Amino acid sequence: MIMNRNENINTIGDEQMPGLYQASNKASIDSQYVYYISLLVYLILLVVAAVVSYSSADSKVGTFLSALLFLITLGILIFLRVKRPDDTWYNGRAVAESVKTRAWRWMMRAEPYLDIDRIEIARKEFISDLKQILNQNRSIAGSLGHDEYLKEPISDEMLKIRLMAVSDRLAVYLNDRVNNQSIWYSKKSIFNKKRALLLFWASVVLHLLAFIMLLLRVQTPTLNLPVEVVATAAAAILTWLQAKKHNELASSYSLAAHEIVLIKGEAVDISTEEYLSDYVVNTEAAFSREHTQWVARKSD
Repeated sequence: MIMNRNENINTIGDEQMPGLYQASNKASIDSQYVYYISLLVYLILLVVAAVVSYSSADSKVGTFLSALLFLITLGILIFLRVKRPDDTWYNGRAVAESVKTRAWRWMMRAEPYLDIDRIEIARKEFISDLKQILNQNRSIAGSLGHDEYLKEPISDEMLKIRLMAVSDRLAVYLNDRVNNQSIWYSKKSIFNKKRALLLFWASVVLHLLAFIMLLLRVQTPTLNLPVEVVATAAAAILTWLQAKKHNELASSYSLAAHEIVLIKGEAVDISTEEYLSDYVVNTEAAFSREHTQWVARKSD
């Protein structure tokens, strides 16, 4: 079968991808980390400020500390608004995925890199496409790391795979592209589904706790219960859930994983350059559709 590959056939990972991919991928991951850490610190400080305000309502020191915490959270909001790490995150991911799609098409000799005899023509076309991708996303240029960006646009591994026979190239594509995507989407779908459920029930528990506290306060007005603190914590969890988009991602990734299973079934009886090109183009188009939907979530 196709999937029982020869041990000597090259495999390719992200480290053998073009320098532009590695630089934009790193910029996206780093900016995503900054965005979520900033948001998490903001939400935690809001809850801490509510706790301090509740526990030290009659203390000047407590009031000052609470005000300071709210001032810090304001600073974080301003930072997120001015620096916009989420823009770099999404734009970097858009560049990285576009480059990766082009790289796989080039390695597989798929449209538009069909020229087999004159490798320099295909090389120039590929590099020209990378330039176009970068020019269309100039806003991310300042965030690209020089170490990754200065790496060759076409690695030795990419060239070796392009020179393989059709069956060997198909085996590499199925294993290192299609299967990897299938596993990634499946794992991410399960992870996001579990995390969404966890955060949902945490929010439900906090809302019920706040409701019970309010009932106790109605029965015994002298009780000093931290209703506001619990309500702030519940709101923070909901904000985090909405920011992470676990529910949307779980559905989207699950759909993508099932579509890839169908895509794998279409690889039967591919034995010519033309069929391989059509298969790769259609498969990369499917990956791009999922990514386009992912990017569109930014404007939701």
